[in-house]
Formats: sequence, structure tokens, C-alpha cells
Amino acid sequence: MEILQPPGWPRPRGYSNGIAASGRVVFVSGMVGWNAEGEFETDDFVLQVAQALRNVLAVLAEAGAGPADIARMTWYVVDRDEYLQAAKRLGQAYREVMGDHFPAMTAVAVAALMPARARVEIEVTAVVENPPLAG
Repeated sequence: MEILQPPGWPRPRGYSNGIAASGRVVFVSGMVGWNAEGEFETDDFVLQVAQALRNVLAVLAEAGAGPADIARMTWYVVDRDEYLQAAKRLGQAYREVMGDHFPAMTAVAVAALMPARARVEIEVTAVVENPPLAG
């Protein structure tokens, strides 16, 4: 993947302005912060983000992909202020799960998500450079 950073633009924090990649494209549906049984273990925003990211990685693993293969992410959050106030904890949780890979990213504040307890939903597009052969 190639990070796209126009000359003279300030370097973004926690995301990239753009990514160029080629390979097998993998789309991950919006993942919320519930466990593998579809149950929420917490209402804490940052902990839900961490779980949603782990859920994204579980789906990506099915395609032989991981964090470094993510080209873009869209985050839907139900409380803009909660998102902004959690910036430091959010960054720590993100790096614990995703490492230091920062794809193109969009965050959108929404009125609600389908699961009533969900604080965040994250969808991903990944590009796997050397995809495994289908069996």
C-alpha cells in the first residue's frame, strides 16, 4: 500500500488522507462492540471500539488478511462528544488492536445504530496483496 499525502498538507493524526493499493479486495460489514455470541459486555465507548476492531480482524482473518491490509475504515459513532473526549484512550486501544497501521478513515456521527447498546460501528475495506488460492 502507498500512503497518499499531498505536499504541504499537515500530516493527519491517527489516519491517512488516502491509500493506493492493488490486490484482492475484502469488504467487512459494519462491526459493533459485541462478542462472538452477539452480546455486549460493556457500554464503555473505548472498550466497544476495541471489541469492534477485534471483530473486524476476525473477519479479515477469514480472507488471510490482517490490520496492515486495511485500506479504509468508516466509523459510525452515536455521540460525537464521547468520541472526541475519548481521544487518548481511543488511540491507545486502537494501537493495541491494530498496531501502527493508519488507513484512510472517516468518522460519522449518527443518531443511532441498529443494536440499541452499540456506541460505534466500524466497516472496513482491505486489500490483500498476495491472496491465498481458493481450494
